[in-house]
Amino acid sequence: MTATQAGGSEYDARIRRGERLSSEHAFAAEFLDFYKHVAAFQKTLRANIASSNSIKSPSALAVELRGPLDLTVLLPHFRGFLSTIEQHAPSALAKSAHQMSLLSSDSWIASLEAYWKHAGNYDQQVGALAQFLARAFLQPYAEFRAAQTPMPPVVMTTRVCPLCASRPVMGVLRVEGDSGKRFLLCSFCSQEWEFRRILCPTCGEEAEGKLPVYVAEQLPHIRVEACDTCKFFLTGVDLTKDGHAIPLVDDLAAIPLTLWAHEHGYSRLQPNLLGT
Repeated sequence: MTATQAGGSEYDARIRRGERLSSEHAFAAEFLDFYKHVAAFQKTLRANIASSNSIKSPSALAVELRGPLDLTVLLPHFRGFLSTIEQHAPSALAKSAHQMSLLSSDSWIASLEAYWKHAGNYDQQVGALAQFLARAFLQPYAEFRAAQTPMPPVVMTTRVCPLCASRPVMGVLRVEGDSGKRFLLCSFCSQEWEFRRILCPTCGEEAEGKLPVYVAEQLPHIRVEACDTCKFFLTGVDLTKDGHAIPLVDDLAAIPLTLWAHEHGYSRLQPNLLGT
């Protein structure tokens, strides 16, 4: 399978999962229906990135993941992306996309390069709306670059992504033997790395009694993994309970859990793509 085909099938799976969750959970339907359009655009962009001669060249792939953006590949697609968001997003985000479309290409470049350089560290301080356009547009590029970058040796206590040094957006429990092995999912490049089950990825707390896990009845395979020491939390998708889940997508449906966590004084370490 080529890189283009692999990326396309991955986004097809995300779109199908979003459609299924939207039909099953009315409270998340608006977010997931919008995400379907975002993912469809990302699929096309990923294919263009993969087929670009400059991106495929060995010299381009040899640079570190956060090396300079290839704007000759990316920039021709940005206006089409803004149009997609303007047509399908909730009103505040649609307005933001329209305002961005009126700016010069120099402003677009500055916004994209700022996100590329700084994203992945306490993005909740920036605000989901402020970073959404750059994040959603560059996510396929970051994922493609990460897929071409060898994963360095990892110790299980690494709290940031071994590839790009970004903080995790969520946890994932994958089947191993009779239980599950915990991984963290990068908020920037979407790569996973193994992490200890009983350990806070924010402050390093390892007392089990201070690391509560909460589950909502509507979504039994999604968890709030909280820390009573630093008061941060991650959502976690338990693939031992639902092997069909796609963590990046299922997290978008976890609105009741996120609201519950905020009401109980926990802050999310990193927002997901839609800021929920």
